[in-house]
Amino acid sequence: MQIRPGNPEFLDLPWEQPISEWVHSRIVDMPTGVHRHPVRFVAYEEGIYAIKEMPVRLSQREYRVLVALEERTHRAAEPAGLVLRGWLDPHDEPSAAVVTRYVEHAFPYRRLVSGTGFGARRSQMLDAVAGLLVELHMAGCYWGDCSLSNVLYRFDAGGIEAIMIDGETSELHPSLSPGQRLQDLEIMKENLAGEMADIAAMHDVEVADADLGLGEDIAGRYEALWVELTSELVIARNEGYKIRERIARINDLGFAVHDIEIEPTDAGDIVRMVTHVGGRTFNTDKLRELTGIEASENQARLILSDLNYHLCKEGDTTPTAKSVGTFKWLTGVYEPLVQRIAEMWHGEDPVQGYCDFLNHRMILATARESDVPNAEAFESWVADGFPGFPLDDGSRPTPELLRPAPSS
Repeated sequence: MQIRPGNPEFLDLPWEQPISEWVHSRIVDMPTGVHRHPVRFVAYEEGIYAIKEMPVRLSQREYRVLVALEERTHRAAEPAGLVLRGWLDPHDEPSAAVVTRYVEHAFPYRRLVSGTGFGARRSQMLDAVAGLLVELHMAGCYWGDCSLSNVLYRFDAGGIEAIMIDGETSELHPSLSPGQRLQDLEIMKENLAGEMADIAAMHDVEVADADLGLGEDIAGRYEALWVELTSELVIARNEGYKIRERIARINDLGFAVHDIEIEPTDAGDIVRMVTHVGGRTFNTDKLRELTGIEASENQARLILSDLNYHLCKEGDTTPTAKSVGTFKWLTGVYEPLVQRIAEMWHGEDPVQGYCDFLNHRMILATARESDVPNAEAFESWVADGFPGFPLDDGSRPTPELLRPAPSS
């Protein structure tokens, strides 16, 4: 048994039995999708953990990939341990198990299904799955089995965050070739077409009327985002501002820029800029650094906007004033509101509730054409039944941030 630091030892679990036969006080029921291998959940003081049984080879591969991915992306399940049952045939299903931390506030895709598809959340699903694939591919991860069932989802301000949870078919490389990326996309499209056909069949709808083009549309969003993040920029030596614009545009997409290579060309006064992009955690990392708040990327972007709004309103412009103002906002605004939300709101994630509240406050302020105090906006939000973000009708072909940048 290999257990990573910071997790329980799991020695009180009946490992001599297949997990499907376990009867134990630590077993809990959690939302989960369709899996080809047995999965159970157990609760400890350190948190809730998922245990998935697989043959030894698959378990070792998944565990190895998840451990390596921790340094490259935050969009994969966090590995906690690997259990090998050496007394069993290594090809048997219960011969090994991978233990991962349960993804908080996450749920399977069927919670988002509306009728025979995703309805008004379709555009969010396109962005979520495309963004996940781009981030994994940029981390050198060939998935090999992307499907709706192999992903968990959670609300992320006005969007949805997708997290890979099944990696037994995955491979890690220094980088992926165009052929590997294309093959991964083809597998994704085939898997999603099958899943959408299954959803249609559950509603007694003909396969021809199922949303079989979901995977194709995800691939389209993927390609647009990939080009935006990886294309080279050729500029004149006196156009340094375009470098700042490029970095800002990548940050707007939520990705961090690790470093930049500027190479001369044969033209002399022309240089080529290559950006090396990291994970999609730019705003998450910035919010954590400033406040200690843990939030997903879109949540962090919105909360940072609220913090900056507060600092501007209070006139905190110097570095010292901003540090003091951030502490006052955290203890006097954010934490009290999140506490009230946790006590009153029907949702599971108070941080998402705070984002819903901020969106409601913005709607009120836009209608009034002036600022709305938090107390008044909160009372209105509660009275209106805690409304969330309005849903996209799915008509836009490409996310706003992925439209071509204006030419200079």
